[in-house]
Amino acid sequence: MGPTSIIAVRHGESASNAAFAEAARRGEPLAFPRPDAEVPLTDLGRAQAAALGRRLDALPPRRRPEIAWTSPYRRARETWGIAKGFMSEPPPTREDERLIDRVMGELTLLNAEAVRERHPAEARKRAEVGEWAYRPPGGESFGDVAARVRSFVADLDQAAPGLRVLIVAHDAVVAVLRHVLEHDDDGDMSCLAGYGPVANASVSTWERRDGRLRLVEFGTATEL
Repeated sequence: MGPTSIIAVRHGESASNAAFAEAARRGEPLAFPRPDAEVPLTDLGRAQAAALGRRLDALPPRRRPEIAWTSPYRRARETWGIAKGFMSEPPPTREDERLIDRVMGELTLLNAEAVRERHPAEARKRAEVGEWAYRPPGGESFGDVAARVRSFVADLDQAAPGLRVLIVAHDAVVAVLRHVLEHDDDGDMSCLAGYGPVANASVSTWERRDGRLRLVEFGTATEL
């Protein structure tokens, strides 16, 4: 049967999110100086996580999550750690490596200007093949992300039958989750372009209707 609903949340604003936004405003290259898995939340990100917890706690009982999974990356774990502190009955939590952000290999935590400066051949290749098919050296294409997200969703049939599931992860995972729930073929990921941005601490919800998980909302912002 699988889960009766899925709520997928992007983590709150991270230090790298803030740094990349400032570099974009200035038009400057940036190589963020941390391992991707260890990037923490900003003060704003922590406030967003608190607001998320209040939002989840305000859901009617029939819609509140009964079990949660998070990415093991620090920004996702911190978001859920703060959010669940604002819930009267937080659900039990598990971590799953299949929910990590898109792995960018040699291009990890480099903005577009830094990629053009340090890896000009890869910048050209990325532009030629398109973002949805591009696989950086040592990294993943969106199709690769879809394969692991699809595996995770399939395992929910056994891990969360009849339960309401919460996922706290990353923008790439949330967008790809929508693709996985709506499409059977991972060969063309261009549909992601039409989904729009997945904002920090935003909420996307699917509910089971007629045997399938149907989209209810996508990327709805959490108000502070």
